[in-house]
Amino acid sequence: MLTATNIYQTRTTTAQEAVKTIQSGQRIFLSGNASVPQTLLAALVEYAPQLSNVEVCQALTMGSADYVGAPMAGHLRVNSMFISANIRKAVQAGQADFTPVLLSEFPLLFKRGALPLDVALVHVSPPDEHGFCSFGVEVGLTKTAAESAKVIIAEVNEQMPRTLGDAFIHVSRLTHIVPVNYPIPEHAMAADGDSQIVEKIAGHVASLIPDGATLQLGIGSIPDAVLKFLREKKDLGIHTELFSEGVIDLVNMGVITNARKTLHPGKIVAGFVLGTKRLYDWIHDNPMIEMHPIEYVNDPFVIAQNERMTAINSAIEVDLTGQVCADSIGSKLYSGPGGQLDFIYGSSRSKGGVPIIALPSSAVLRDGTTLSKIVPMLKSGAGVVTTRNHVRFVVTEYGIADLYGKTIRQRAQALINVAHPQFREDLAKQAGELHYV
Repeated sequence: MLTATNIYQTRTTTAQEAVKTIQSGQRIFLSGNASVPQTLLAALVEYAPQLSNVEVCQALTMGSADYVGAPMAGHLRVNSMFISANIRKAVQAGQADFTPVLLSEFPLLFKRGALPLDVALVHVSPPDEHGFCSFGVEVGLTKTAAESAKVIIAEVNEQMPRTLGDAFIHVSRLTHIVPVNYPIPEHAMAADGDSQIVEKIAGHVASLIPDGATLQLGIGSIPDAVLKFLREKKDLGIHTELFSEGVIDLVNMGVITNARKTLHPGKIVAGFVLGTKRLYDWIHDNPMIEMHPIEYVNDPFVIAQNERMTAINSAIEVDLTGQVCADSIGSKLYSGPGGQLDFIYGSSRSKGGVPIIALPSSAVLRDGTTLSKIVPMLKSGAGVVTTRNHVRFVVTEYGIADLYGKTIRQRAQALINVAHPQFREDLAKQAGELHYV
């Protein structure tokens, strides 16, 4: 009888040998976020000239992207369900593909056979005494996708944290094992934009968060800044697709206890984490943390079971009726819907829920031009991620616009009031021309 140790030893190979399993015309999955399997990816790029028409399915990835674009034409073509910065130019140039999908449905594309997978390239922790490896920092988007593939090629990294929850795969499920030992990439939540504006927005957002709330924190400086304003709150909880190390301080201060959560009380529930080594060390074998597949974490009907669910997300622009664009600049594809609608809708269905869209009132372009992010109409071709039927609170540095149950006239007035003063007169004029007011 083969033991887990025997299986591990017999399936161990090099990255170069493992990627030879991939054949022309196949569809492969690439684990992302901070969990990109770097050694396997480098081996795939080296092997790519011998392949043709291989589709690489992914979401957000970090690091270099030499597997994307013109040099890989005819060999590898990325199909991404979220446009990260490292592949944005390739997508916009037509050298890579984008498939719009809610984050909650991303793994289901593979599980339900809409995008059948031949091979999954994943990144896991060493197996425990029972032979189970943890997906570590990236469980949400990877676990179901990996289990849907015919072949699983795994980097087993000595430095991958062992996270708990529905986060494991047994070594017997791994077709090829490639042992590695390198640090998990770090990603600090750097400020994007004026820090004073971000702080003002975060303060307004924090004023909407009640004691006992369960929080979802999107990507970016605003959700991270909000955490600094919550130190006087009591018994907060976390149910989110991702979190960063700002959570650690609030746990240590006794602010985040998860005690009043109505779903998974006492636990932080997430799909993946992005941060520094401090965060990765903290989540390792931490019984407070439960990692789950994203189709569970981001299911609006799961989210809604948390009372006082508070969702904090951002946007590229919001029009005067409340339509939220968060995935494109006009027709130019920029990112993706991510989990925004999942959590805005889920929190709106929660008892005492607080769905929030938070954004600066304006943006300064490279040429010095200032644009309003509260606009009469979205740019031509812009994608609507959160519809005007789902939106509730819109927050800028100038205050809070409560749009719930409001007419178009009332919405337009509320949004003009939180727009940058420089643009309010023109917005009011255009609102009149559109017969909104």
